[in-house]
Amino acid sequence: MRYPAFLPLSVLILIVFISPAIGWRPWPHNKTEAYDSIYGGSKKYEGSSEFVHLRYHMGPVLTANITVHTIWYGTWQRNQKKIIREFINSISAVDSKHPSVSGWWKTVQLYTDQTGANISRTLRLGAEKNDRFYSHGKKLTRLSIQSVIKSAVTARTKPLPINPQSGLYLLLTSDDVYVQDFCGQVCGFHYFTFPSIVGYTLPYAWVGNSAKQCPGVCAYPFAVPDYIPGLKPLKSPNGDVGIDGMVSVIGHEIAELASNPLVNAWYAGQDPSFPVEIADLCEGIYGTGGGGSYTGQLFNGEDGATFNMNGIRRRFLVQWLWNHVVNYCSGPNALDQ
Repeated sequence: MRYPAFLPLSVLILIVFISPAIGWRPWPHNKTEAYDSIYGGSKKYEGSSEFVHLRYHMGPVLTANITVHTIWYGTWQRNQKKIIREFINSISAVDSKHPSVSGWWKTVQLYTDQTGANISRTLRLGAEKNDRFYSHGKKLTRLSIQSVIKSAVTARTKPLPINPQSGLYLLLTSDDVYVQDFCGQVCGFHYFTFPSIVGYTLPYAWVGNSAKQCPGVCAYPFAVPDYIPGLKPLKSPNGDVGIDGMVSVIGHEIAELASNPLVNAWYAGQDPSFPVEIADLCEGIYGTGGGGSYTGQLFNGEDGATFNMNGIRRRFLVQWLWNHVVNYCSGPNALDQ
């Protein structure tokens, strides 16, 4: 589950005004090929802790080739869809420039099921469904989200295929849709559908476009909260703050769906109702040295946009994931790789 990334005001004031060397805003250092590498205080073991006990609870992970079925709920611009589609397609791309989205997915592939089979390296886009007329209104609860999915898989025309074994159902809501707990508690979440509502048990995730409701919460660092004076947002790599913010949340949820689709596989903690999963452990870490208030060492493009990995043609900023082999957060743009 992706939570809003912010710190208490007193801590933020202390960081911004007393410790600029490890502040929220990284700074340019020296050029690496066509872009600048942004440096700050560095440590190798991002997020590492002897207190983190991520365990396997014997449930399934997605070892077969994964198909993502997207439900576009509400009003979406064509370019917004293109950005998100390219990110998802980049997960299995083989010729993207390093550091790449496919390199980021290699951390997910480290996770196995009880037979020792790894999560699939192949993830592709499947059939999509447009719900442009807000079939369940502009205010959704967690349960009504499942009703939206039911409508998509039981539609009279072009229903989404039902694939409980290797299908992921990704519900994306436009910036004018209000979802229960959005902004205040979560920026996205994943679970599985109830047969009593949908008729099947299907792993799904929801992510909302926060552009109009809470960009400073769910699209950070491309927007900053109003209560932090003087902090400038970073320039988003694809020119759309809400969508570029969504990309990292989508990555967060897809990684956790692959490694914990039925909430009984890989997670830390004793309560499966509130699992701490492989992306939760690295919330807010995007590069070497990341942690606390600092995103980590990132790249600046020639246009001034900030990113940490390359897709097929575009660039993205995506949070790192927990690597259970080395017991710390890792990503393709780590300086020690």
